[in-house]
Amino acid sequence: MPSPKKTSVDSVKLLQQQILEVFKIHSHKHYNYKQVLKKLEEEPFALVTEPIFNACDEGALRNMIITSLEKMVESGDLIETDRGKYKLFPVEQFVEGKIDITSSGSAYVVNDQFEDDIYIARQSTMNAMHGDKVKVSLYAQRKGKRPEGEVTEVLERARTEFAGIVQVSGKFAFLSCEGQRGGVDIFIPLSQLNGAVNGEKAIASITDWPKDAKNPVGEIIKVLGMPGDNNAEMDAILIEFGFPLSFPPSVEDEASAIPYKIAAKEISARRDFRKTITFTIDPADAKDFDDALSMQKLPNGNYEIGVHIADVSHYVVPGTELDREGLERATSIYLVDRVIPMLPEKLSNHVCSLRPGEDKLCYSAVFEMNDKAEVLNEWFGRTIIHSQKRFSYEEAQEVIETGDGPLKNEILTFQRLAQLLRKERFKQGAITFEKVEVKFQLDDKGYPVDVYIKESKDSNKLIEEFMLLANRKVAEFIGKNHAQRKEKGEPLPFVYRVHDTPVEDRMTTFAAFAGKFGYRINTKSDREIAHSLNNLMKEVKGKKEQNVLEQLAIRTMSKAIYTTDNIGHYGLSFDYYTHFTSPIRRYPDVMVHRLLDHYLKGGKPAAADILEKQCRHSTDMEIKASEAERASIKFKQVQYLLKREGEVFDGIISGVTEWGIYIELTYSKCEGMIRMRDLKDDFYEFDDKNYCIVGHKTRKKYQLGDAVKVVLKSADLLKKQIDFVIFDEFGPNPVRAFQSKGGFDKRSPANKDFNRSSGKNKKGKGGQRKKRR
Repeated sequence: MPSPKKTSVDSVKLLQQQILEVFKIHSHKHYNYKQVLKKLEEEPFALVTEPIFNACDEGALRNMIITSLEKMVESGDLIETDRGKYKLFPVEQFVEGKIDITSSGSAYVVNDQFEDDIYIARQSTMNAMHGDKVKVSLYAQRKGKRPEGEVTEVLERARTEFAGIVQVSGKFAFLSCEGQRGGVDIFIPLSQLNGAVNGEKAIASITDWPKDAKNPVGEIIKVLGMPGDNNAEMDAILIEFGFPLSFPPSVEDEASAIPYKIAAKEISARRDFRKTITFTIDPADAKDFDDALSMQKLPNGNYEIGVHIADVSHYVVPGTELDREGLERATSIYLVDRVIPMLPEKLSNHVCSLRPGEDKLCYSAVFEMNDKAEVLNEWFGRTIIHSQKRFSYEEAQEVIETGDGPLKNEILTFQRLAQLLRKERFKQGAITFEKVEVKFQLDDKGYPVDVYIKESKDSNKLIEEFMLLANRKVAEFIGKNHAQRKEKGEPLPFVYRVHDTPVEDRMTTFAAFAGKFGYRINTKSDREIAHSLNNLMKEVKGKKEQNVLEQLAIRTMSKAIYTTDNIGHYGLSFDYYTHFTSPIRRYPDVMVHRLLDHYLKGGKPAAADILEKQCRHSTDMEIKASEAERASIKFKQVQYLLKREGEVFDGIISGVTEWGIYIELTYSKCEGMIRMRDLKDDFYEFDDKNYCIVGHKTRKKYQLGDAVKVVLKSADLLKKQIDFVIFDEFGPNPVRAFQSKGGFDKRSPANKDFNRSSGKNKKGKGGQRKKRR
């Protein structure tokens, strides 16, 4: 077989022309050589490329494509956006995107033309604020370097309302937004305070930002309460992330007009499951029941399994205020002490919620399954159900563990089938990550009095497996029909939940780090990586490095997103996957119900560009909701530790940066930082390759995963920050030594709560994890 060097010059030029056409057609996509090869093997490129490919063996073909891609970067046709990934070189030197401002003031702009975000120096952000849509002027980019630029115009504000603390001084006032990412103080004329007084937490709306002014001008539109008040702080978090505190009156009016009673005509048009044993399993405090399960034994010995999902799309109709609001919110937000629903309470907790003892409209996925949990037949359509029993996870778990209780035969059969489904999923290469979920026990004022780790048990996994099954089968049904219709020129655009393969550089680095603990990660193929990670998760269970390696492994993964471009779900090892099972709390599920129903009725292909725009918005809102949830957890975590300054805790190094090391408390999973300036015994240097800092003189090392004893230096509610110092620096009586060194304010009322005699840990609890190396 000829090598790339022996391939004719004309063939190489022809190949490069075809590669360029691929990128022109997919001008916003980033492709590696495998993805380019796949595209070149498809029509219309195959007619041209097939003779070239037939003349090369696999290795030669790989080298030829990679060499062509590199030459096209040199010629300026493509840019290498990440190692081994390429994209069409942008014609314009101005791009638009959303700005992400860091705590240091520098920023990154997300733009589809670049795999890496565009870096913006602090002095080049103009007056852009976090989340704004901006126009960026690009600097000349060097090969292999991150793109850089400067903001030239703010095109659209992400939000104009901000929460902060009112500060009145003489003839003027400010709303201080300290502690918020990319926050800026807002100048408030005294005439625009609207009853707010100094020290109160309030919401201000920006009314103007003069061209040469450092600060915007605004007015107070709502007083939230005093700092530290639970409701005021939770409302402030929602405002900080751009979520509304209430529904517009027009939305509430539409919801109020929806009847509770189901019309007889609607019932007759649906498949009736009301006489089939049906139940729900949810958290004990849940009110929005999205999904229910049903089961009946068939004459042939198989099972008819129903996965019934609230038919939100029946009530939320396109073009209505309800639908516009649902799309805008895109998701429910789960803070520590409350749920901010995507839909008004009448729908989310009553009309749509699959409450026991009530007839409910559903969209269902119904499967015929045998004893091996193999799906023999499937049906999708609109149904009516009547749930006989509402289980909490704890109640269902008791039935599983004892083998006795309400609906025990159904619960135990579902459990057995779920275990078979789970086993097959892992056999096919799915990856399991046990997520640590921290929960707070709150008093009647919302103050955290205890913290506990929520454990995922068999009852949780039972529901998980059947929701995964329904999501996968719906996506397969549309996806395979899409492939058939595509050949006829009628593809079926759909909403997929996709998860890309691991980022190569991150996985290589992680494999090297895991190797230092004696674990081997096979990076030869995506499937081998999955098997290695699953083996790693089993081997590290119960060991001190478990949490660190689990979190680092998660960080090597790409992020799951919504899109019309199906690439499969790597983490679940599914070729097709979507979100179908939670339409009360996720707008993409509503989109999926509508599309499924439309295509089942033989409808024409939906507008892919509109769907894609809605997918991107839903992904963005999902990220914001997660950030708001973490902020509420962090606030409660700081609040819980507020009066425990000077106490000693066991911890583990969970992150290492050039500005300090992050410590996660072993028992409670609370996370804070030891700043470099608080490491007094030496000058420490950051070693990013080995996830550690090293003392310049002593060569003392603090490495990711190391166990440490720390003293709580401070807990700052305003900034939501926890600071620790190393215990070793304070000798046998750390609290008194810490006090004498001025480690905290001696006037603090918290001092009376210190355990001065021994400095022993009083079981601090809480938890949150940031994403970092």
